[in-house]
Amino acid sequence: MINLNRRHFLKQLGFGAVGLTVATSGWAAPAWDSPARTFQLPRSLPEVQGVASGGLLNFVNAVEKSALNLHSMMVVRHGQVVAEGWWAPYKPQLKHTLYSLSKSFTSTAVGMAVAEGKLTVEDKVISFFKADLPATISDNLAAMRVKDLLTMTTGHDKEPTPNMRVDGNKNWIKVFLAHPVDHKPGTHFVYNSGATYMLSAIVQKLTGQPVLTYLKPRLFDPLGIEGADWETDPNGIDTGGWGLRVRTEDIAKFGQLYVQKGMWNGKRLLPEAWIADATSKQVQSAGGKRKAEENDWLQGYGYQFWRCRHDAYRGDGALGQYCIVLPKEDAVIAITSETSDMQAILDEVWTNILPALQGAGSSTDKTASTALNQKLKGLALAPPMMASTSPVSSKISGHTYGLATNSMKAKAVSLTFGKDGCIFKLQDEQGAHQVTCGINRWVESETTFSTIPLKLVATPVPGETKTRVAGSGTWQDANTFVMTLRFIETAHTDTVSLTFGDDSVTVDFASSLSKINKTKDPRPELQGKLQAGGVGMKG
Repeated sequence: MINLNRRHFLKQLGFGAVGLTVATSGWAAPAWDSPARTFQLPRSLPEVQGVASGGLLNFVNAVEKSALNLHSMMVVRHGQVVAEGWWAPYKPQLKHTLYSLSKSFTSTAVGMAVAEGKLTVEDKVISFFKADLPATISDNLAAMRVKDLLTMTTGHDKEPTPNMRVDGNKNWIKVFLAHPVDHKPGTHFVYNSGATYMLSAIVQKLTGQPVLTYLKPRLFDPLGIEGADWETDPNGIDTGGWGLRVRTEDIAKFGQLYVQKGMWNGKRLLPEAWIADATSKQVQSAGGKRKAEENDWLQGYGYQFWRCRHDAYRGDGALGQYCIVLPKEDAVIAITSETSDMQAILDEVWTNILPALQGAGSSTDKTASTALNQKLKGLALAPPMMASTSPVSSKISGHTYGLATNSMKAKAVSLTFGKDGCIFKLQDEQGAHQVTCGINRWVESETTFSTIPLKLVATPVPGETKTRVAGSGTWQDANTFVMTLRFIETAHTDTVSLTFGDDSVTVDFASSLSKINKTKDPRPELQGKLQAGGVGMKG
């Protein structure tokens, strides 16, 4: 059984324990690297499906030039994958945190439950949760419908999600229902992850199953989506509005189901009428920083789907997780990333991929096709690479530094070097936690504890005790060793810097989220002194 204090510590730290062995060659394939796949989308060449390779290549070059930090992309045309790529160390076999792209899957579950006669979109929200209602039920709360949850028009002036997720709140349903409903439901759009959580709770209430379990035979199994998982609230209800993890190809399959208006291999999985309602403009949306004609957040909102420019629609998640559906072009674009500029990714889609789908630049010349193929095969996010060694490495390797009192309750650290890798170990009250890095190259490992980004996600994945990470370290200067840790089934990265003095060390942390938000990482700077005879730490 996992020690919850230890889990909490590692959530704050940003990494967990890994195996002791330092890999000595790049890209060894762990056991989890090649799961069995029951279904893959068919593959084709871009030009065979009427797509210009040059436009796809331009997209890849543009997002790299703008440093938009894409992790993967897949373009599907006429049901055929015509381009796909993963920026190493991300890989096609790995899941990826979807954030609010999860909402579109929750909406799909609601659509299936409606088709089964379990509810209607006109049903009142309070009718499902009589035991959790506040003492006084306002007229606006009483009027709130399932449809208002779907369209983000619950009537809240501010979404209740932050209050729901405050430490100590065990009943998120009760917190949601107690939140003031300031406007008449159906009249006021406020992006509201709590509303999607309530949809998940309704599905579970009516079916006796979490949304993930409910969707398995109805959506995931038919599409060949394997290994999906979903974060939960304290009572085991899938969070709904965030927390789903699937692979990039699974995102593309999901979009393809919508292109095919709910049909899959000759079987109807979702009513066509539901898809029409879910993906059309139900309400005027809000967001973005541009005027309407240039802003993909002002094109309208359906049932947990955004309308886009160019008569497209999308599910999307924080930091650039996308399932973009272009019905006129019979195409789907799946993207995962960690970017501070989500609109910029969409701009490059419209500038480069859309014309390519419309045949602009198509030719029989194989030059562009060859260049695209080579580019996609070589995609990589290179780790910071400076000096591979330092005169101090042999002096500090394996020695333990005791830490001054700190809010993390960390007690000691050590850094141990191998042939071309290292192990960083940090000890707290619960024991020793460690992470493995290559030197100037990624080394993949499987950590013992889940890593959850600070202040963005605070909900667990049921049964998860390990996190997959790719680590690389480099000497910034003779005294400073910098480790970059990519948690490759999330969108996030951590940077850990150790600066050594004659008998001292300073440890600094910086998460990718703190860099994107331009805020100080909440973890303290750790100060340590070399312990007498301090070689190694007990695990």
